[in-house]
Amino acid sequence: MVQKPNLENHLLVIDDDDRIRDLLKKYLSGHGYRVSSAANAEKARKLMKTLHFDLLIVDVMMPGESGLELTRSLREQGNLPILLLTARGDASERIEGLRLGADDYLAKPFEPEELVLRIHAILRRSLRFELDGSVLIFGDWKFNPATGELKGEHGRVSLTDSEANLLRALAKTPGEPVSRFSLSKDTDAAERSVDVQMARLRRKIEIDPKNPRFLQTVRGAGYRLLARPEFAEDQQDKQETQ
Repeated sequence: MVQKPNLENHLLVIDDDDRIRDLLKKYLSGHGYRVSSAANAEKARKLMKTLHFDLLIVDVMMPGESGLELTRSLREQGNLPILLLTARGDASERIEGLRLGADDYLAKPFEPEELVLRIHAILRRSLRFELDGSVLIFGDWKFNPATGELKGEHGRVSLTDSEANLLRALAKTPGEPVSRFSLSKDTDAAERSVDVQMARLRRKIEIDPKNPRFLQTVRGAGYRLLARPEFAEDQQDKQETQ
């Protein structure tokens, strides 16, 4: 039996086959994921402008912009995890998809349970990182734990030392709850002041601070940061190709 994900990850299924989209949406939703769908790359891009996704499931053979072309384009912009689906399982196409930056590749027809296992593995890998030399990504935000620098689509956001330390403490285990006691030790602050710092940080980061997307409260456990890493070597590769 496939273990349900610990987090409510948001997946985007991009496939021109209505039946496959509906089946995947129903099946993946039943395994604890939030699922949106799009019939082509153009509609997917529109959704990505307004919603945050943790992983894309992309059909290779789509009319218009193909899954491979979409993968190439998205990799020029960031490291959003991508799993490619195709009716053709030949090695050359599989290699091309991976070369363009896809995280995994699954040939149709496939067992739905295998898809869930691959998704779970990709998301698990994306949360593993070391603080040194990495940048944490959540939505349009990028946070560098080493420098305490937070950048959004409109530029750098000023953080107090306390706010930066709070983000650093959460960034040590992205996606995992951290108790107020542990956060107070890491930030050198009184336990009760952690809530105040979190409220201030949410006002700077969240679109709706009362319903936070990234800085979440875990009842009875503390807080967690939903984010994924971008490694220093990934950033260097981008610069070298520009």
